[in-house]
Amino acid sequence: MELLSFNPPGWGATLARGLLASLQIAFGAYGLGLLIGMGGAYGKLYGGPVVRDLLEVYTTVVRAVPELVLILLLYYAGTDLINRLLDVFGYAPIDINGLVAGIGVLAFVQGAYATEVLRGAILGIPQGQIEAARAYGMPPGTMLRRITVPAMLPFAIPGMANLWLIATKDTALLAIVGFGELTQATRQAAGATKAYFTFFMAANILYLAVTLLSNVVLGRVERWSRRGMPATAGAGR
Repeated sequence: MELLSFNPPGWGATLARGLLASLQIAFGAYGLGLLIGMGGAYGKLYGGPVVRDLLEVYTTVVRAVPELVLILLLYYAGTDLINRLLDVFGYAPIDINGLVAGIGVLAFVQGAYATEVLRGAILGIPQGQIEAARAYGMPPGTMLRRITVPAMLPFAIPGMANLWLIATKDTALLAIVGFGELTQATRQAAGATKAYFTFFMAANILYLAVTLLSNVVLGRVERWSRRGMPATAGAGR
């Protein structure tokens, strides 16, 4: 237990900083991915042929290519592409912050999955509600806020809950590019002390704690979203 303490020679503070970095990336990537997914779902359902085809390519490629390969490609090649474009327009290269890069890479991946989850949720809305809103001349923004989002939430939350849990685990993939999240911090601590079982078991417990807490919060959100709806077996569990 001395190795897990927050005071030297313990590595508890390092693990805590790694966990905080993982949560920052997960929250940022999930939120940005949700925005991408909403735009992608609307584009697939109501966009023109070109928009729908481009979004189909995006979601197909992201879901087909292993996430680790995508992270390596986007993290390194994406940064290089940005700097090359800046050079073309006469600007100096920039050093992209690791946290920002991690959030951007995982959000790109999350957005593809969120697109399909939200598209399916929108299709689950009784079309009579949408038609009634259009018949009353409701603007698209108002219809999105007052009809589409509230009606789709019960259908979207189970899938979005899974995406949140995936986001918390996918942060570990950023260890491959040297970002200091929980897995990378665990590797450093285990490598320095050779206490591999101790530190990787501690990391497992931390990831499990995040998952259990997330399940409690997401269960309450799901029950809130289904208020006024007929109860179904297993709802909100």
